[in-house]
Amino acid sequence: MLKVVDRFIQYTSFDTQSCENSQTTPSTPGQRIFAEHLFEELKSIGLQDVSIDENAYIMATLPANDTQQDTPVIGFIAHLDTSPDIDGKNTKARIVDYYGGYIVLNSDRETVLSPHLFPELTKYTGQQLIVTDGTTLLGADDKAGIAAIVSAMEYLMSHPEIKHGKARIAFTPDEEIGRGTHFFDVTKFGCDWAYTVDGGEIGEIEYENFNAAEVSVTIKGRNVHPGYAKGKMINAMQVGIEFNNLIPNEQRPEFTDGYEGFFHLIYTMGTVEETTMKYLIRDHDRELFEKKKQLLRSIAGQLNTQYSDCITLDIKDQYYNMHEIVALRKDIIDLACNAMKTIGIVPVINPIRGGTDGAGLSFKGLPCPNLFTGGLNFHGRYEFLPVQSLKKSMETIIQIIILAVEPPFHR
Repeated sequence: MLKVVDRFIQYTSFDTQSCENSQTTPSTPGQRIFAEHLFEELKSIGLQDVSIDENAYIMATLPANDTQQDTPVIGFIAHLDTSPDIDGKNTKARIVDYYGGYIVLNSDRETVLSPHLFPELTKYTGQQLIVTDGTTLLGADDKAGIAAIVSAMEYLMSHPEIKHGKARIAFTPDEEIGRGTHFFDVTKFGCDWAYTVDGGEIGEIEYENFNAAEVSVTIKGRNVHPGYAKGKMINAMQVGIEFNNLIPNEQRPEFTDGYEGFFHLIYTMGTVEETTMKYLIRDHDRELFEKKKQLLRSIAGQLNTQYSDCITLDIKDQYYNMHEIVALRKDIIDLACNAMKTIGIVPVINPIRGGTDGAGLSFKGLPCPNLFTGGLNFHGRYEFLPVQSLKKSMETIIQIIILAVEPPFHR
C-alpha cells in the first residue's frame, strides 16, 4: 500500500500541463499517460467499475459494505492537469523539515521560499513540507487531490470493518484551461452530490466561486507614414492603451481580495495596424459581473465613436458562481465540516477567488463544493505542500464517507 505522501510524489513525475491552444481533449498527451497509470492503479486496489473514456475521464466505484439501502452515493473529483503558467516537466519534489526562516529551493538561481514574501509559511514551522527545486511548479493543484482520493479509497478497501456506503471517484482533464466538465457525464457518475478535492490550505471548504468571462479585444488601426499622419493615422496600440486606462485601476487583481472582483489583462500583442488584447472578468456577485461586462462595452463604444469603429469585443462567459446551487444543500456543507471536526480540523469557509470543476458540475445538476488539499502558492515555483495537511485531506474524505451512513444524511 502506497502512503499518501509517496503516492503524491510519484504523481508529480508525470508531466500533465494543459494547453489552451490545443483543440483536443485532453489537450496534452501527458494527461492521457497519467490517466492510464491511474486506471491501472485503481483496478489494482480493488475498486469496481473502473473506466477511462476517449477523453481521458476516469471513473471508479468504492462499493458499499453497509446494509442500509438509503445511504447516499457521494462523489470525489480531482483533475489530471497542472497549470500551463509555469513548467511542470521534470518536477523534482522533495521533503524538507521546516524550522522557520527561508528555504533555499535553488541556490544556482537564487530561488528562495521566504516568509517575507509568503508569510503563511510561518504557520507550518515544525512540519515537513514538500517543495520543488525551484525550476518547476510542484503540481499539488491537483495531484494532491488525486493522491488524497486514491489513498482514501485504498484505506477503506483494506479496512472492511469500517461500514460505509457507495462512493464514486472521477478524475478530469483540462480543468486549468476551463474545460474540465465539458465531457463529464453526470448521469454515468450517478451521485447524489460530490466534492472536488482541489482547494488550498488545511480546513478550507468552498462553495462560492467567481462568475467568469473571457474578453477578446481586437483593434483595427490605420497605418500612415508618421511624417504625414496628422488626422489620418489610428495607432491600434495607442488605442489599446487608452482602452486599458479607462478600466478602473483599483479593479485589477493585485488590488483586490475577498469578494472583490477584477479585470485582468492577460495578453496583448500588436502593431500600429492591429492590436489584440485579452482580459479575464471575475466577480462573485452576478449583478456586478454583468456590470463589468457592460463597462467594457461602454468603453469600446466611446472609443469607437472617437476612432471610427476600430474596436471589436468578443465576450464569452466561462462559468458561474456555484453558490446559487450549493447553498440550497447546507447539509452537504455540514457533513464536510463535521468530518473535519472529527479529525481535529477547524473548518474554514472561504470564497474561491477562481474557478473549479465543481462550478460547472453544480450547474449540470451535481452540487459540488470544494475541499482542501493543503497546498499553497499554486501555479508557481514557490508552491509547497505540508505533509500533515495532505494526510488530513485524505482523512477528511474517509470521514465524510463514514459519516454519510448516519442520520440525517440518508436520502
